[in-house]
Amino acid sequence: MSTNIDHIKEEHHQPSGIMRWITTTNHKDIGSLYLWFSLLMFFIGGFMALIIRAELFQPGLQFVVPGFFNQMTTMHALIMIFGALMPAFVGLANWQLPMMIGAPDMALPRLNNWSFWILPFAFTMLISTLFFESGGPAAGWTLYPPLSLQGGNSMPFVIFSLHLLGASSILGAINVIATILNMRAPGMTLMKMPIFVWTWLITAFLLIAAMPVLAGAITMLLTDRFYGTSFFTAAGGGDPVLFQHIFWFFGHPEVYILILPAFGIVSTIIPAFSRKKLFGYDSMVYATASIALLSFIVWAHHMFTVGMPLAGEIFFMFTTMLIAVPTGVKVFNWIATMWRGSMTFETPMLFSLAFIVLFTIGGFSGLMLAITPADFQYHDTYFVVAHFHYVLVPGAIFAVIAAVYYWLPKWTGKMYNETLGKIHFWMTTIFVNITFFPMHFVGLAGMPRRIPDYAVQFTDFNMIASVGAFGFGLSQLLFVYILFLTLKQPVTAADKSWEGAEGLEWTLPSPAPYHSFDKPPKID
Repeated sequence: MSTNIDHIKEEHHQPSGIMRWITTTNHKDIGSLYLWFSLLMFFIGGFMALIIRAELFQPGLQFVVPGFFNQMTTMHALIMIFGALMPAFVGLANWQLPMMIGAPDMALPRLNNWSFWILPFAFTMLISTLFFESGGPAAGWTLYPPLSLQGGNSMPFVIFSLHLLGASSILGAINVIATILNMRAPGMTLMKMPIFVWTWLITAFLLIAAMPVLAGAITMLLTDRFYGTSFFTAAGGGDPVLFQHIFWFFGHPEVYILILPAFGIVSTIIPAFSRKKLFGYDSMVYATASIALLSFIVWAHHMFTVGMPLAGEIFFMFTTMLIAVPTGVKVFNWIATMWRGSMTFETPMLFSLAFIVLFTIGGFSGLMLAITPADFQYHDTYFVVAHFHYVLVPGAIFAVIAAVYYWLPKWTGKMYNETLGKIHFWMTTIFVNITFFPMHFVGLAGMPRRIPDYAVQFTDFNMIASVGAFGFGLSQLLFVYILFLTLKQPVTAADKSWEGAEGLEWTLPSPAPYHSFDKPPKID
């Protein structure tokens, strides 16, 4: 065994300079690349959101023409989902999974390198479409025909970049599954794995099941546009609604791809700061698996208004509501973990608590949207925008920020400034609510989404939301400043940075060594 380890060490000597990052097969380096890339994309996607909110500050057309506004709404969503959130979670998986299961590295290191370096090329292609004469994609992130078939020249480039992003995700997922199933430390059975590892295992299967469906849908769009097929063209006997079915069969599991790893993060942080074991570990695993399975049979709740048969509407209404059960199990388990725990409120814990409260609000508005007759009023209004932003911003983004604060001392060997972290938390949480809560009201009053102009009665709430959005954007600059300060300071962090933290990663020195476990640890 030792000769094998020596060979690995020899093989993986650390190159320096730019080549270290381009050629690296080390899980920590690749994890860092993913995280820095997602931060860059977060700010690019965020800038687009601010253009949208600046336009909506008052009624009438202020800054941009409607065509460009539609390009911003489309690009903002594509960049945030595929460029900011998914790479952030894959970055966390790369960093943490080997350390959590006692592995020296990911199972497929070269594939790992490749799955990252596909991303910059794909996003360069996607963003470059904004500079085309006909402009970028303006069909919404859902790319519904006929809009996506009528646009300018950007669509084939958008579709190709989405294919690349899908390929990157599938490669990453294969790597995660291979690592978790084959490289666990001796004695670590599946039911002894940290919950974050479980959520990622299930997410990886979701990715492999869902991404090819998106690839199929956008390839059919491409053939409709350039090869004379009529999958989605009504004039040729096709059906645009078919695209919606195929897209949302991918799209709803995708929502859970973005949220299940967040559940894993929160299930790691809450026990650490409650100084208790996670309540109901087994039920958490089963709840995660249930959510993943149910996510494939609820897709048509996005389509209640297309004219489905009554039996179809009732089926999708009840299956959607059923997802609330395992999600509720999770929320109650988190509360039970905190119950009578010796709690402290450091920044990762604060973000996790805000996650629970605000994600639950997003969940309840999702239940409202699941009620078919009610959805006829809510559909395509700002109520929907409020719902999914409550799930994805205080849900997924808060979980990523909490994870960064929680594991940063382990990654860098340096402790962040707690006071600044708490200021960042309060600013972010207050501004998130100022931005998205008013959208519930304008949505219920009937304001349609994806429009650059609106009726005058919606002005006040839109002004509040726009002020909140700019405040939220500025708050994230503080986050970057905190990261910069942490990396620059000389103070080192303890090996076990948090008193209640448990798991194999805290047995390693801080910063974590380039190769995590030369000898696999024994698990009792």
